[in-house]
Amino acid sequence: MAFRFLAKGYGSSLLPARSPRPALSSMSLLSKVSKSSYSQVVENFSERLQLDFLPRVKNVPEKGQKYTMYQKSAIPKLFEERGALHLNPKAYMAAASVFPFRVSKYVVDELIEWCNVPDDPMFRLTFPQPGMLKTEDLDRMMSILSTQNVSRAGVQDIAERMRAGMNPHPANQKKENVPRMNGKRVDGIQHKYKETVLFFPSEGQWCHAYCTYCFRWAQFTSVGSEQQFKSGSPQLLHDYIAAHPWVKDILFTGGDPMVMKSEVFDRYVTPLLESDETRHLQTIRIGTKSLAYWPYRYTTDTDAKDMLKLFEKIVKSGKHLSIQAHFTHPRELSTRVVEEAIRNIQMTGAVIRCQSPLIRSINDDASVWATMWNKQTKLGMIPYYQFVERDTGACEYFGVPLAKAFRIYSDAIAQVPGTARTVRGPSMSAEPGKVTILGIEEIKGEKVFILKFLQARNPKWLERVFFAKYDPKAKWINELDAAFGDEEWFYKQEYRDSLVNLDKGSSGQVFSGELDFGHCNSNLS
Repeated sequence: MAFRFLAKGYGSSLLPARSPRPALSSMSLLSKVSKSSYSQVVENFSERLQLDFLPRVKNVPEKGQKYTMYQKSAIPKLFEERGALHLNPKAYMAAASVFPFRVSKYVVDELIEWCNVPDDPMFRLTFPQPGMLKTEDLDRMMSILSTQNVSRAGVQDIAERMRAGMNPHPANQKKENVPRMNGKRVDGIQHKYKETVLFFPSEGQWCHAYCTYCFRWAQFTSVGSEQQFKSGSPQLLHDYIAAHPWVKDILFTGGDPMVMKSEVFDRYVTPLLESDETRHLQTIRIGTKSLAYWPYRYTTDTDAKDMLKLFEKIVKSGKHLSIQAHFTHPRELSTRVVEEAIRNIQMTGAVIRCQSPLIRSINDDASVWATMWNKQTKLGMIPYYQFVERDTGACEYFGVPLAKAFRIYSDAIAQVPGTARTVRGPSMSAEPGKVTILGIEEIKGEKVFILKFLQARNPKWLERVFFAKYDPKAKWINELDAAFGDEEWFYKQEYRDSLVNLDKGSSGQVFSGELDFGHCNSNLS
């Protein structure tokens, strides 16, 4: 009697049975999969068949793994221990003095290929690169760090001066997106689009690791200053949603809301689930990079079970729960633990949508995107957005010309099946809204970009396409000009006119078509 066991990655072998055993039916195995993790299934299967040689699944330890993070001071030791002796740690420490740096042990041990640094995409994604700074700024910061007895405040002061010219809050988000109630700014909330509100919980204003391209880098470099955008009031969030019945989605963002403990997140969420005043709210979104940088958050963390229960609670309340997962490179999807984390989230009823910007030297290749979108779809996730690198921070270092971005998107989309063609892009999150490139064509003898809003401050702007003169070097919409002799695009005047209403509210309020300021303001003190 013999039994053939097949395991992906381990080949197959014909093994003699040591003793008669009852057959393990497919329904029995499916039952086990639905009730336990992948690692437990393999362990139970191995025990029943006495296959003691079967290796444990990589990256899913029995007792979990403790979150450990490294900061700037750890860079020299990390380079030494990982054999990156050809890199100058002082140059990287200088870059990390200007841009935020935090990296998890998981990323360092499992995702970065140290034999390929500095060209490794995951290394470039998480370690601030010297080239992100202007040459003169890099030299100055290295000189300061080499000075004996230099104060931390002195380094911070020089760094702040360098950051000031990097457009820390792109698309005028701190000015134009902040709503008002009773004539006062509602800090910690952004309401740019009619149906969607962004909320920045105070406890979620950091990440398990920082992306070097992050467009919210100012949230982490000037902690406690006016640069930060946050709120710690669940009551404020509830009352704002209650006062705006046209709001359908709330996006918890940061930072990363998933650095919060479940009991903290629950304080923000539960009032939105239980109140009759927020029945109009349909979807709760969570913007997070945790699946990529710390998937143990949903597997073996001490708080993992409680967070998953909270997800299930949201779904059972009748609200849709959408995890807006940031995956920048296919390698972030390559470990067993991230697959287990994805399954655990999906078992709560939540849907995972994937998004990322297109970043030079990290994922500016169509095959990278096609691989990533195919893997996401295979794992049951939805490819959602491909963004253009925003005009902030080290955008000159990471930015990709719009023409190249469109070619990459088009070539990648051609390599995936229809089920993966849910992704929209390349999209620019600019002042007036999210603008995508529909095509590059020659019309009436003029080569043009065909542009369209995917989201806009005024929803009616979505009804039209508009045209820009083709510029092979342009990386952002403000570097483009209207085509066909037009002085400006159709929405420009209305957008300028809307700015005079900022004392009344954000565009999500002003362009709602339903705003009664007297009525809405009465709900908040």
